[in-house]
Amino acid sequence: MTQLNVQVEVDRKYPADIRKVFELCAQDMSSVDQLIRESLDSKVVLIRQVAEYIIDSGGKRLRPMLVVLAARACGYQGTNHLVAAAIIEFIHTATLLHDDVVDESDLRRGKESAHAVWGNAASVLVGDFLYSRSFQMMVTIDSMHVMGILSDATNTIAEGEVEQLLNMHDPEVSEESYFSVIEKKTAKLFEAACQLGAVIAGKPELEGSMARFGRELGVAFQVADDVLDYTADADMLGKNIGDDLSEGKPTLPLILSRKSLGPEQQAIIDATIREGGTGQIDEIVKLISDSGALRESMDMACQRSDAAMNALSFLPESPWKDAMAALASYSISRNH
Repeated sequence: MTQLNVQVEVDRKYPADIRKVFELCAQDMSSVDQLIRESLDSKVVLIRQVAEYIIDSGGKRLRPMLVVLAARACGYQGTNHLVAAAIIEFIHTATLLHDDVVDESDLRRGKESAHAVWGNAASVLVGDFLYSRSFQMMVTIDSMHVMGILSDATNTIAEGEVEQLLNMHDPEVSEESYFSVIEKKTAKLFEAACQLGAVIAGKPELEGSMARFGRELGVAFQVADDVLDYTADADMLGKNIGDDLSEGKPTLPLILSRKSLGPEQQAIIDATIREGGTGQIDEIVKLISDSGALRESMDMACQRSDAAMNALSFLPESPWKDAMAALASYSISRNH
């Protein structure tokens, strides 16, 4: 398997050291984790097994962490942000369970996916349980505005998942269609997480800025993730290199490279997108790299990361604001 080292040099005021962000959020995130485990309680053993399996599978808890950071950056001192953070994680986990069934993915974060262990039916139904449990928890916050943001987010995510399904195995998917999917499927939950921080803090004047930060961060994160699908170490990435291509997903590097290639080279990529598989992955990775599409994709991710940074200008200075800026930098400099 060919490994291409694509170095992305980004000049940033804030270091891409997420460990400091973890340390800042450690106490709140410990409370969030405890709440998640308490909220997973069910008399149905399989529900606990599947949900705990995927929640314990090594994710960064980035989305619930955004709720914590945004709320604290907006000056919140209460505890409702912990409930909102757990809800966000449940919604995210539900989408992962459903995604792995749709994509027929056997790996998730470096271990067997839930559907590979328990089957499609269990994964879908436990995903449904997590969605419904998240709405039960929303009621406890007692805010129609919070309910509106989260119900809108879950609906938008579902739309994005269907759009992505329609794009599968279609080599002529446009750049516009690609961004429509990731803005709905990925960035919408980032946006909701950050907006909730401002809502819970009682700072309506900051809602727009927080939502914009989350949206731009989410897009930057996903574009960078799609580049990593062709450049990262498989063990570190937690999935196989070229998984998106093997599943017939036309992501940004493929879309951009295809525009600059000749008919014969295009035909190689098109056939793989239509049929799936990794039989020609080495050749395709080289085509993408030689076309400059990886660099162009990362340039777009950097632009969205910059836009996220700019959205923070309305926040008062604090370690929480600095941590959010560090996450924006991390989104485009990470290696997994």
